[in-house]
Amino acid sequence: MNSLQKLYRKDRHITRLLIMMILWLVFMALTKFDKFYAIANFQTIAGKFPEFGLMSLGAMLCMITGGIDLSSVGIANMTSILMALYMRSRAAGGASISGLMIAEVLLFAACIGFVAGSLNGFLISKIHIPPILATLGVNQLLTGIALVVTNGKAVSDIPTAFSSTINQKLLKVVPGKRGTVTGLIPVQLLFFIAAAIFVWFLLARTSYGKKLYLMGTSEKVARFSGLKVDRLLIFTYALSGMLAALGGMIMLANYNSARSDYGSVYTLQCILIVVLGGVSPTGGKGKISGVVLSIILLSLLEAGINRFPQISSYYITLIWGAVLLLVMVLNYFVEHPIARKKS
Repeated sequence: MNSLQKLYRKDRHITRLLIMMILWLVFMALTKFDKFYAIANFQTIAGKFPEFGLMSLGAMLCMITGGIDLSSVGIANMTSILMALYMRSRAAGGASISGLMIAEVLLFAACIGFVAGSLNGFLISKIHIPPILATLGVNQLLTGIALVVTNGKAVSDIPTAFSSTINQKLLKVVPGKRGTVTGLIPVQLLFFIAAAIFVWFLLARTSYGKKLYLMGTSEKVARFSGLKVDRLLIFTYALSGMLAALGGMIMLANYNSARSDYGSVYTLQCILIVVLGGVSPTGGKGKISGVVLSIILLSLLEAGINRFPQISSYYITLIWGAVLLLVMVLNYFVEHPIARKKS
């Protein structure tokens, strides 16, 4: 009991997430063990959550500054549409979709996301538009462009080499005597792990992380300390856009098509993940460990809910909204004990 109390005092967000995860895993073991505790199920989860997981990492960086990024889905869809059209045109011209071309496509996607995110940062830092309005406006702009480019239709007929490469599984295992070979770890998961390590390194091992937390704690203090706040904001939102674009490429591989309205629920989900992971909406606080645990928890929750056919999938968005409000209210009373006593 004392060890649990020490852990809770050290990081209540991590402790809360771990307790919720354990309780949910126990519940699923008691109710849907065979369907939930299957390798295929966990592989599906690992291949699915990098879509919004990458967007959540970018949203975390923006929220640490005291801002917010509501353009992640728009950037992801716009990037996936452009890259789908690019690959389709190259394939029509006779070019083969090789590993080198896939790397080229991912690089182009990251550049598009970086530029789109830089637009967010420019509007916020130079034009002084509030982050919620600037990113919402950019999201609508990019969604509108995507609608015009595609006429509201899905871009399909993409070379299968791209999807098969991103969707393949590594670490081959041989489960049977006949030599049946299957993959174990989805490539999408490796994308997310690499991005998470990159973000962790930026926050924990570089001056960028210290500057980001300082700016999120007090922008005035950051400016008086000589920090180039405008440049820092532009770079942060550019990173968020780049991560969102890579998330869009995972979506493109998973669906084998691109459309302007894919992943529409991910905006709410990303905010929920970041807040649930312990990142303060007012800025200056947050750890990537909490966000990663939050991503895993929500993925397990969604996968578990889908194992109950009597519960409609439409309720998932309702649940996410309710959980977001509950977590924010809980965080408020925990961080403001005076308000709790008065109530």
